[in-house]
Amino acid sequence: MALGSIGSVVSLWRYPVKSMMGEELNASDVTERGLLGDRVYALLDPATGKVVSAKNPPKWSRMFDFRASFVSPPESGHTPPVRITLPDGTIVTSDRPDVDRAVSHALGREVRFVSSAPEKPSLEEFWPNIEGLAHREVVTDEGMPPRTFFDASPVHIVTTATINRLQELYPEGRFEVRRFRPNIVLRLGDGETGFVENAWVGRTVSIGEGVRVRITAPCSRCVMTTLPQGDLPQDGGILRTAAKHNKTNVGVYGVVERGGRVRRGDPIRLV
Repeated sequence: MALGSIGSVVSLWRYPVKSMMGEELNASDVTERGLLGDRVYALLDPATGKVVSAKNPPKWSRMFDFRASFVSPPESGHTPPVRITLPDGTIVTSDRPDVDRAVSHALGREVRFVSSAPEKPSLEEFWPNIEGLAHREVVTDEGMPPRTFFDASPVHIVTTATINRLQELYPEGRFEVRRFRPNIVLRLGDGETGFVENAWVGRTVSIGEGVRVRITAPCSRCVMTTLPQGDLPQDGGILRTAAKHNKTNVGVYGVVERGGRVRRGDPIRLV
């Protein structure tokens, strides 16, 4: 590790379309809206006007069967179309005039592919019957930050220390990073164990040569962490373990104080 650092960036992720599978990156520009290209598109439910989210799996259970990647790297001021891989392997691009029809057919529900968020976006969230959650066995309407497709904040960070601790607490589960859909995964130095990033709220993480992210809140988890994706099975024990041992939190949210470029391997510091 670099002098003064507490760890390094081990992986970077962006999700071009909200609630679809995304892309793992070696490097990314970071702006006030997080990693460039993250959650710039979404599906909209024309029946309700709400943003489509896997937070309500009784309605949108197949969202994790879709994968989105940019047809070319996004640049500041230019967001390219995305290539959407449907559950059957068919690929459609978002600039095709029939993209709404193709995605709606694959989902079994009418949706619209959108690049502009409503002034006051919202989504539906299903709360499973797990002790420790704010609600149980209901669907609630949840507000989102204005004019964005983020749940709460433009950056989500998690440490491998937290993932490893959860695995120790529930060894039967598969606590893989992709269940938690972070933007930045950090590996800390030897001796750092447990839910380390909980103590970072109110502090700033410096990444690489100058990117700064102020940590604003713990990241409270939802039913999405329990859903199957790829070879990962459905497992309610994932969320149950987080609820029992860390108040449902896995990782932290942040806002960008200073942008720049981040890379895998970049050192991190607390400032």
